[in-house]
Amino acid sequence: MELKDFNYFLPTNLIAQVPVKPRDHSRLFVYNRETKKIKHDYFYNLPLYLKSGDVLVLNNTKVFPARLLGHKDTGGKIEIFLLKKINKNSWQVLVGNKRKKLNKKIYFSKKFFGTLIKNNQDGTWVIKFNLSGNNFWQQINKYGHTPLPPYIKKDAKLKDYQTIFANKIGSVAAPTAGLHFTKTLINKLKKQGLQIEYITLHVGLGTFAPVKTKNITKHKLHSEWVEIGKRTANRLNAAKKSGKKIIAVGTTSIRALEALTQKQKNKYIIKPAKKWVNIFIYPGYKFKFVDMIITNFHLPKSSLLMLIAAFLATEKNKYSGITKLQKIYKLAIQKKYRFYSFGDGMLIK
Repeated sequence: MELKDFNYFLPTNLIAQVPVKPRDHSRLFVYNRETKKIKHDYFYNLPLYLKSGDVLVLNNTKVFPARLLGHKDTGGKIEIFLLKKINKNSWQVLVGNKRKKLNKKIYFSKKFFGTLIKNNQDGTWVIKFNLSGNNFWQQINKYGHTPLPPYIKKDAKLKDYQTIFANKIGSVAAPTAGLHFTKTLINKLKKQGLQIEYITLHVGLGTFAPVKTKNITKHKLHSEWVEIGKRTANRLNAAKKSGKKIIAVGTTSIRALEALTQKQKNKYIIKPAKKWVNIFIYPGYKFKFVDMIITNFHLPKSSLLMLIAAFLATEKNKYSGITKLQKIYKLAIQKKYRFYSFGDGMLIK
């Protein structure tokens, strides 16, 4: 497997710039792995493809305004992108200015500033802020900007880039498959008898970063914070044991579930945990807990695309998922599906 196997050409007019309203009126590409049948539908008809007793796993992470526009003592503008909290007032960040020096203060307001204290030599820096706790978050919410991906050229409100069930702050990017859900749709699924479970994976910017190594197995994935509580894990394990289908909404939910799955007495179970994980799923990976997925259409050469190819593959041929993925994406482009964060959804059964 080489990086070129996960490349494709996408006309720019198919990159969704705004979300569909209502959210569940986006289109839905349905693929059945057993029958290989494809259906074209709308997301609000998702209940037609799921059964009572199935378990829908949603990521309840909440995006925060991670882009800060500041200035140096000299007046020069500088952009800071918050990636990961290190301690109470220090963060790992990206710095959008070629002229950056250690121990230089960056001002975001008269009362809110930070100092670059370390160059990590991997393209990221460490900044120490003068505020922490609630005082810090008040300033972030006041001066921060919505961290939209670079392929979205139009300004968007943070609420448009937030799932309706988001309640745990920590992501710099949205778990985009979850954006299709409305309260009406979730209530409909509950009435149908589906079990809804919430887990947390705080999405990092590296999720959308293209893989650059020719041999994809040499790629190192970034770490992301995952939380699955004991009660949630117990309910998931009970459902799996009874033969219910586990449906992961988004690649973030897939990574969280698979990362915390362990083998115990010849069966796989979720072990509750709060920790950093960096699971990289690509063709050849054997899924242990997830039975079905709901996802969006992803960027070329991305680790997310490789995860989908792994899920599409047969047990006998790990390369088969790549061929299926290419056919699915080619058809989606022909049918003019909308791609990426604000784009349409896909159900893989």
